[in-house]
Amino acid sequence: MSYVCLHQEGICDIAQFIQKAKSNNYDCIATSINANMLPMDPIESDPTYPATVLKAFEWNTKVILQLSDVDVDSPNTKLREYSKAMILRDIQWAEHLQINGCVMVRLRGPKNDNLAEIIKQRTKGHWFIRVPITNPEIATFEHRKDATETEINAAKKVDPWSWWNNLRFATNHDGKVKVVIELNDLDRPTHETVRRWLGEPIESIIIPSSLFELNYSNFYVMEKEWRIIVGHFISMRVKIIISTNPTDKAICQYSNYVKKLIKDNSDIHNLYRYENLLEIPLQPLFHNLDTYTYEIFEKDPVKYKLYQYAIQQALLDRVSDEEAKTKLTVLMVLGGGRGPLARAAFNAAEITKRKVRVYIIEKNPSAIRTLSNMVKTLWSNKDVHIFSKDMRDFAAPELADILVSELLGSFGDNELSPECLDGALKLLKDDGISIPCKSTSYINPIMSAVVHNNICQASSAKRFHCGYVVLLKNVYDIDEPKALFEFKHPNRDNVVDNTRYKELSFTVQKDCVIHGVGGYFDTVLYKDIILSINPLTHTQGMFSWFPMFFPTQPRTVLAGDTISIKFWRCVDPHKVWYEWQLSAPVEGELHNVDGVGYNMRL
Repeated sequence: MSYVCLHQEGICDIAQFIQKAKSNNYDCIATSINANMLPMDPIESDPTYPATVLKAFEWNTKVILQLSDVDVDSPNTKLREYSKAMILRDIQWAEHLQINGCVMVRLRGPKNDNLAEIIKQRTKGHWFIRVPITNPEIATFEHRKDATETEINAAKKVDPWSWWNNLRFATNHDGKVKVVIELNDLDRPTHETVRRWLGEPIESIIIPSSLFELNYSNFYVMEKEWRIIVGHFISMRVKIIISTNPTDKAICQYSNYVKKLIKDNSDIHNLYRYENLLEIPLQPLFHNLDTYTYEIFEKDPVKYKLYQYAIQQALLDRVSDEEAKTKLTVLMVLGGGRGPLARAAFNAAEITKRKVRVYIIEKNPSAIRTLSNMVKTLWSNKDVHIFSKDMRDFAAPELADILVSELLGSFGDNELSPECLDGALKLLKDDGISIPCKSTSYINPIMSAVVHNNICQASSAKRFHCGYVVLLKNVYDIDEPKALFEFKHPNRDNVVDNTRYKELSFTVQKDCVIHGVGGYFDTVLYKDIILSINPLTHTQGMFSWFPMFFPTQPRTVLAGDTISIKFWRCVDPHKVWYEWQLSAPVEGELHNVDGVGYNMRL
């Protein structure tokens, strides 16, 4: 549920506060669980308001309860025990009011072991951990003339993200624990700081009213730099909490402005429901695809246009204008599906005015029925022939000038394009063309607490030994992707070996956690015509492939560290599989040994 929330302290009448928020265009409220500005004595038995001031539905959907701002990890024993009793009293009251609601607590520093134990003991609802985006002490120096340069430099080195990270590990990466990031108008975060937070399980950001300023038209707005920062978070579907004092008269302007920002920065697309969702990679060589899957791929507005353009260029290169009316080009579509590549071939022939004979080889008997109907109804005047065969077993009536296939997966070769195209090499003339002619896989280390939590919730004991297809959304790229494995087609090596091994190294830009390895690919269809899902060169508008994610156990890495990753592509007579291992800064577990969790059947 997306929301713009109004946060105020010292509210005695919660029902009235909800009405005030609603009338000023807010969706819910956040306020102290105790109406008093100071926490009540923990032995006080009577709460400051009864549960009946709101309906149960309102407690669960309209209120975020801020727990008492006490220090359960204080070095002072008496204060620590008092604080713990206070927090436990608050939690008991919150669990009475809410079935699956939310409580918010502020992190006060790097030591939070006692808070972590309290969080682990509470089973209901979610914890929103309020973390300043930069060290709040830095903002105090603006009002201090006695601050030394040493003090200022020491404060700049304090990174509140590390407070959150310590708590995250102490709570065993619990999925019910999310981050609420508090912005500060006196200390704007760097771009890299914002990017890193985007890889965390962010529930919302707190925007203090001091971030708004009056413009020339007497309306409250944000500076451009803050608009950009807030826009980055909004694009990650982060919710907004606006924090004001109870007497602020401009709360309606704040909410209207922020909702306009949400409208301008929301990353809305048809595939949003797949974001961070784990999917097992397709194995079209071993399983026959259904018509639903075919239809999704066929809707890609870019891929088949580029395939068609590649076929056009190949036809023009093989047949001169003088030969156009007499020379026939034999074109084989390997894996015809429901006909998009054949359609691209016929369009290319028509545009270039070249004669083609098209052989469509498809092993899926259900797809053959659709293709046969297309021949009768759409291509009856074309020189086209359909064969229900595995391309590796097909005996062609003649050799092809051009082989066209789309056997690539999210990691390039993970749908066994090398094995398939090597098996189909016998179908191609010695000077024949393969489209595509090359594929390259890429990897980089990434932080994504959301994807990691999704993997932890999977039931399989082998869940950390699988490669997943994921539309990565909440992710921080620790470093840029680098090229891993390359395959060229046609492969005319005397000894064909599709096993691979490489170790790649990456540099950590900012303290973070590595949760796994992102996997991508690009492919050269023909000459300079390229399809890519590499984030650095992604083909604009193409959605046929999501990235892959290879999980590792989470590990904190520091700015300047070198992350080294070993990757293997292994082959035996029955299957192909990947193995991966973090080898630096420390050696990690070897994942997916012998394809125990994930492999591709030959």
